[in-house]
Amino acid sequence: MDKAIKIMDLPLNERPRERLFRYGPENLSNSELLAIILRSGSKGENIIELCNRILIETGGLNGLLTSNAQDFMKLKGIKKAKAAQLLALAEISKRFRSYKSGEEYSVNSPSAVADLVMESMRTLKQEVLRIILVNTKNRVILMKDVFVGSLNTSIVHPREVFIEAIKRNAASIIICHNHPSGDPTPSNEDVNITHRLTECGKLIGIQILDHIIIGNGSYISMKEKGIL
Repeated sequence: MDKAIKIMDLPLNERPRERLFRYGPENLSNSELLAIILRSGSKGENIIELCNRILIETGGLNGLLTSNAQDFMKLKGIKKAKAAQLLALAEISKRFRSYKSGEEYSVNSPSAVADLVMESMRTLKQEVLRIILVNTKNRVILMKDVFVGSLNTSIVHPREVFIEAIKRNAASIIICHNHPSGDPTPSNEDVNITHRLTECGKLIGIQILDHIIIGNGSYISMKEKGIL
C-alpha cells in the first residue's frame, strides 16, 4: 500500500521549511506555505502537489477562507486531521485580518465599524445579525451574534438585541448584518427592522448609532444613507 509522501521525502532543496529559512517566507509560493502547515501529502502525491490541488479546487486563498469541514473533506487526500488544520488556518487568518490592538477599540465612523467586522462577516453563507455595544466614548464593550437566518421583523425580537446592552450598561448599540449575496444594498425588511429597533431603543434609553450592512468587501451605513 502506498504511503503518504511527507516533506522529508522531498529533496532537501525542495523542502518548503528549508526554503523558508533560506529565502524568507515572502519568497515562498502559497502552496509551499500551506505545505509547511499540512506537512504530508497523500498517497501518490507529494505535499506540494497536494497543496497545489487544494488551492485550485477550493478557488485559491479566498476559497480556503470560505470553505467548511465538509468542503475540505470532499477533496481527495483530505481527512479530519488535515481539514482541522485548514479550518484553524482559515480562522486565524480571519481573526488576524480583523484584529485591533488594545483591549478596547473605538468605532467613531461607519468605516471603522466595517473594518472591525468585514473579514469575519463578508463570506458568511447565512445572514447573521451582530450587535456591537459601545460606551459613551464609542469604545467597544462587546460584540455578539444575536440572530442567524433570514432577517425579518417578525423573527428579530428587540429583546435579543437590547438584553446584553442592558446587562453591560452600554450607552449605544451598532447593528451589523451581512448579505450572503455580497450586495450590501438594504432591503425593505432591513429598513423596517432598523426603524423598529431604533424606536425600541428610544423607549429604554439606548441609542442605535448605526446599522451597517456588510457585503463581500463593501458595506452600506444606514446612517450615512439617511435611513437611520
